[in-house]
Amino acid sequence: MPEQTAPPAGAPPGSAAPRTLGALTAAVRPKVIAASVLAATAGLASLVPFVAVYLLAVALSAAEPDPARVWTIVAVTVAAVVAQFLCHGAAVSLSHAADMDLQLRLRRSMAERLAGAPLGWIAERGAGRLKNTLQDDVEDMHYLVAHAVPDFVVAVSTPLAAAVYLAFVDWRLTLVCLVGIPCYLVGYRAMMRVAGSRMGAIGAAMGRLNSAVVEFVQGIAVVKAFGQTQRAHSRFAAAADDYLETFSSANRPILRIQSVSTGILSPAATLLVVALAGTVFVGQGWTAAIDVVPFLTLGLGLTAPVLAVGLAGNSLRAARQAAGRVGELLAVDPLPEPAAPRSPSGNRVELREVTFGYDADAPVLHEVSAVLPEGTVTALVGPSGAGKSTLAGLLPRFADPQRGQVLLGGVDVRDIAPGELYRHIGFVLQDVRFLRASVADNLRLARPGATDADLAEAVAAVGLRERIDTLPRGLDSLIGEDALLSGGEAQRLSIARALLADTPVLVLDEATAYADPESEATVQRALTRLIAGRTVLVIAHRLGSIVGADNIIVLDQGRVVEQGRHDALVAAGGLYASMWRTYRRHTEDADGRAAGRLGGTYEQIGVTP
Repeated sequence: MPEQTAPPAGAPPGSAAPRTLGALTAAVRPKVIAASVLAATAGLASLVPFVAVYLLAVALSAAEPDPARVWTIVAVTVAAVVAQFLCHGAAVSLSHAADMDLQLRLRRSMAERLAGAPLGWIAERGAGRLKNTLQDDVEDMHYLVAHAVPDFVVAVSTPLAAAVYLAFVDWRLTLVCLVGIPCYLVGYRAMMRVAGSRMGAIGAAMGRLNSAVVEFVQGIAVVKAFGQTQRAHSRFAAAADDYLETFSSANRPILRIQSVSTGILSPAATLLVVALAGTVFVGQGWTAAIDVVPFLTLGLGLTAPVLAVGLAGNSLRAARQAAGRVGELLAVDPLPEPAAPRSPSGNRVELREVTFGYDADAPVLHEVSAVLPEGTVTALVGPSGAGKSTLAGLLPRFADPQRGQVLLGGVDVRDIAPGELYRHIGFVLQDVRFLRASVADNLRLARPGATDADLAEAVAAVGLRERIDTLPRGLDSLIGEDALLSGGEAQRLSIARALLADTPVLVLDEATAYADPESEATVQRALTRLIAGRTVLVIAHRLGSIVGADNIIVLDQGRVVEQGRHDALVAAGGLYASMWRTYRRHTEDADGRAAGRLGGTYEQIGVTP
């Protein structure tokens, strides 16, 4: 196995170093701690006006009020209000600055991870899931960073400080004020237990609703054509009703518990308890009437922060789940880069007993061996799920095999630097993808230094010159906005990009799959120019397109079951011959013409054995 190295951990954002969620959050921790201290200071300062009400009441009820003491209390109160305003503003600014900093670091680090991650791993998860992690999950972590710690510190420090002060006034009334907190915590724990037991049912109902929505939207044209709109709508409505009933049934007991426990800590309930207890204490002579005042004011401060944190439980759970998904992406192992890169000698490709699976315990390919001589065309065929695309993806190193080697010019592709590898191996995929950028920028991905004349020549070679000329801004038109391309045009543009790359080894995934009949001949002519003189591996879905290939590799369940030229494989009477008979029957049934007309052959597009 070639020696591999990875960049050291702890490099700054923008480097290629691996990052972890813990390391990234540690970078913003000083800001979060400072924000928490400031929030606690603001919380303590917020108690001063309530204490001042009691102190002023005592001072002003004296037989001879001391003006200096009164004004001192007023001045301290004003200073506390100003300090609360400033500290709270600074705390919010710091915590949100930490959140913005973390979001930037996370997105940079995840982009770095995705840039180095195996393309097979990326394809397995899909663009939608990765988009949710990169965008939605990072934003969902907002509460965890900007609010959770400061709010928790305030929820602990403020009631504790108020309780200590009130205990000096009357410890018995203090206990009365605090009695609602354990009752709330018991109710909150019961609510979380009930919620956890019912989340599965809600999730299953949501899954059924999502499936019904997708089915309804994607199949609306079909059901309308057959007059079954009402039936499709009924299925969607039934799924929506099922979700509503499941959600309501699951939430009824949760809402009942939440209502009771939240009501216990509500300001009205707290004020009522303190007023009743204070009346009893004064009536029994256990405390002076004036000493009930701080409990009527500060008593509310004992419970409000606890209630606020409890109500934020859903946000906290969502933030933690989002953090888990972000951490999963950051933990993906990048493809290791060689410590001592080597350059291939020639363009001969060899597969040596390659075994691979995205899950190492469930291989997709089993000990596959094959040789692609320089300057030849090799085709991969086989039933759906045989492993054709997976095998082809190992050449440009979309993933590394668990066992065996993929060699280019006698060198293991893992020993070739990525930049060097992609100067030797290019690919044209069936599912064409472009950046949301100009036509020119998308073409220059293949050759950044290409001139406008180079671009024009490549576009002309694939028969797109007239189409590009009709665009509002020509090559500067933005794909997806003022450059809307058909499937065939997109494939031809992809071939033009491959022409610009001019790689000596090429992987083709049935590049004519989406071509319309009018453009298929043009696409075939473009392919003629593209593959001439190169080492080509083509994934064939239309057998008629590869009858002239130098070698045909037949895969079945991840194993090579046959190899050879078209005529020899047909004569052998094996899997390929069976597939060929099926292909001939379907194409002849479709239009009554000879097999091979639909896809063309490599002889037809200019490649001879």
